[in-house]
This record gives sequence, C-alpha cells and structure tokens, in this order.
Amino acid sequence: MKEPQDEPYHYAVVRRAIELIDSEAGRHMSLEEIAADLGMSTAHFQRVFSRWVGVSPKRYQQYLTLDEARRLLADRHTVFETALATGLSGTSRLHDLFIRWEAMTPGEFARGGAGLSIAWGWFESPFGPALAMGTERGLCGLAFAAEVGPEAAMADLRGRWPRASFQEDPDAIRPWVEAAFTARGDTRLHLIGSQFNIKVWEALLAVPTGHVTTYSDLARAAGRPRAVRATGTAVGRNPISWLIPCHRALRKGGQLGGYHWGLPVKRAMLAWEAARAEKGPATT
Repeated sequence: MKEPQDEPYHYAVVRRAIELIDSEAGRHMSLEEIAADLGMSTAHFQRVFSRWVGVSPKRYQQYLTLDEARRLLADRHTVFETALATGLSGTSRLHDLFIRWEAMTPGEFARGGAGLSIAWGWFESPFGPALAMGTERGLCGLAFAAEVGPEAAMADLRGRWPRASFQEDPDAIRPWVEAAFTARGDTRLHLIGSQFNIKVWEALLAVPTGHVTTYSDLARAAGRPRAVRATGTAVGRNPISWLIPCHRALRKGGQLGGYHWGLPVKRAMLAWEAARAEKGPATT
C-alpha cells in the first residue's frame, strides 16, 4: 500500500503522538511503545516523523517538554532591545522569509471592516488545515483548524471584521500563503486591529525563528510595561498566526501559556521550529 506523503497526514500523526506524550504514561514510553499505541510500525512512525520535522521522534519528544520551553527561554530568549539593535526585527525576523506589512488606520478598524473585500480559502499546512484570508494589501487572517474545527475557525475570523464582504477565492491569496509555509518568495500582511494590538503584533514580528519571548517583554516593547495582561489578550487576538508568531510568546516561568488555535498546535510549531533551527537552514 502506498504510504501517504502529504503534510496534513504527517501532522495528524504528530497530533496523536503529542496527545499520547502529554499523558502521564506517555512521558515514559519508548519509541516502540509509542508507535505501537498509534497502530504503526516503529519504522513507519520514524519515517513519518523524519519527513515532517527532520529529527527522530525521541528528539522531538524532548522539544515538547516543559524543560525544553524553559531552556528556550534561558538560551534563546529574545530581548527586544538587543533584537532591534542587531537587526532581528521587521523584514529580517524570519531570516528566510521576506514580509512586508501595513496596518489599517484606527478609523478603518473602528468601522469593523466596512468597505473591505476579503478573499478566503482553505490550504494544507504542516500543522493541519489552515484558513487564510486576505485583502488586496495582504493576508489579514490565518487560522488553524486541526483543534478547533473548520466552522469555528471560519466564524472566528469572519467575526473580527463583521462589516466586510467575503468571497471564496483561494487563488487570489495563494502566492502569499505558499510563501508563508515554504519560506520561498515574499508575502504581505494587512494588520487589522486596535493601535495597541498592532504594537504588540509588531513586537512579535521582531522574534526570530527558533527564539521565544515573554508577555512582559512584549508589553515593554509595545510601550506599556505594566499592561502584561492586556498584552496577553492582544497576543491571543492575533489574526495572522504563524507569520505573526504568537506561538513564540511564553510565560515568564517558561510555561507555554495558551494558544488561540489549540495548545497542541502551539507545541507542534515550537518543536518544528526548534528542530529545524538545530538542523540549520532548509535546503528544500
């Protein structure tokens, strides 16, 4: 029988493995035991993982632990003053992906998207089905449905701009989406949010791949150092997941915190990035 090659299949396996590893028993299971519990041979399980992330399941398992999150915070914690001084902000923040972005004016935001025409479409991603939305100026929404489901993802994004008009037209935004997931080509973002939210999202854009930050650092970068809780809310309101990397925001003690599209997706993203950072630049 031909083995599935597509990334959504790979993520489905990863998602099931994460659930198992998160269980009390799963933390102490061997590679063979994890594969057997998933109904796969050890060799098949190893191949799927290697194709998806490029490291062994055992090493990937280490990336999913709280200890690894704390290590990231200690060793690869971006201090924004340093990041900005060394050029880790703006267009260089991903190193392998050029992003141009512009923000909606406060007046446009207050009108709830009135007059905006938003194209949308479903795309496959390394983290399961992704719903993308965009205006003529760039992507304005990117949601992941593996945990929350397609209906909730659609309702969530549409509800952010209730007075906009929406048309299913994946081809209109496909080049930007493909650039987002392949790190080839340019992509453009159209940030639609309050002034404070956009400041927080701009700060997130300064966090390079393989690094993490804290909500308190984001609050300082946004000019409101005491507004840590409001900053957390702004992170959760980020409509362009992955490209505005809210998954890289951790609590001060190293805990992962929440994630709007499901904590397993956040953990998978962090582990995927950490593994690829360890491997070096992608050659595909």
